[in-house]
Amino acid sequence: MSRRTADVPALVAAARDGQPRAVARLISLVEDASPALREVMATLAPYTGTAHIIGITGSPGVGKSTSTNAVVRAYRARGLRVGVLAVDPSSPFSGGALLGDRVRMQDHALDPEVYIRSMASRGHLGGLSWSTPQALRVLDAAGCQVILVETVGVGQSEVEIAGLADTTIVLLAPGMGDGIQAAKAGILEIGDVFVVNKADRDGADATVRDLRHMISLGEAGGTGAWRPPVVKTVASVGQGVEDVMAALDQHVDWLTTSGTLRSRRENRATEEIHAIALAAWRSRMEGVGSGQAIAELAAAVVDGTTDPYTAADQLMGALS
Repeated sequence: MSRRTADVPALVAAARDGQPRAVARLISLVEDASPALREVMATLAPYTGTAHIIGITGSPGVGKSTSTNAVVRAYRARGLRVGVLAVDPSSPFSGGALLGDRVRMQDHALDPEVYIRSMASRGHLGGLSWSTPQALRVLDAAGCQVILVETVGVGQSEVEIAGLADTTIVLLAPGMGDGIQAAKAGILEIGDVFVVNKADRDGADATVRDLRHMISLGEAGGTGAWRPPVVKTVASVGQGVEDVMAALDQHVDWLTTSGTLRSRRENRATEEIHAIALAAWRSRMEGVGSGQAIAELAAAVVDGTTDPYTAADQLMGALS
């Protein structure tokens, strides 16, 4: 099938049968913002909503890819089908991305029950790609029971993963910043499970202690509220992975029994609807702006005969 004439029902059926080429093609349609995208999402909708989405985030160098590899291995040992979306930063010069996460996931390269997709951020901030939510729907509909999303290394604003995942794992490593820096980066608010990786290094116990103290200071204190656990691992040798899996299982149980899972997914859908509506509105506005309307309004603002708010109201009136 050519890229221009996508047979969406056939692609979805093939993806449901576990054919990786069909899954890859659907995600490519998502990334390319294909004209068939709306049909793709409408066809996938009845098959989505069952996968457990786990976000894995942390500063560069803490071992996100290695930890993701270890968690995938643990879920495969349970017989579950696993999807992985690994988001890499795009070069500001070439626009390309290394997409090197697969180098650390070679253990699963030939496993038909593991689908690994590298995605470039394409300049999108927040640690993710703009197309990540739709790519997740593709993997969900393709029968992945667990989907791991590994983000670009977070800074002080790249915490978008918290709104996308059911469970967010925040990775830290000894010697890569103290508890104050962790709080400054905003990760204490987004983490459901904290993992101190490379725990064989000096300072691991101090990092765990600082984290637990900082978490206790920010606890909501409500009855039945989730208290994020702090786990030590050495992901490169598989040490501590069973503790991470136990923490993930406990969080899933809490999400389900507390009703938080449903509310998180409704919030996620709300944000997705807003984003799509705003993108469509901006596209229409650019269409209006290509003519004389926006130029005349801008000139009026510069001349002082109107103000930006009034001009914006007039532009919105023209759009509606």
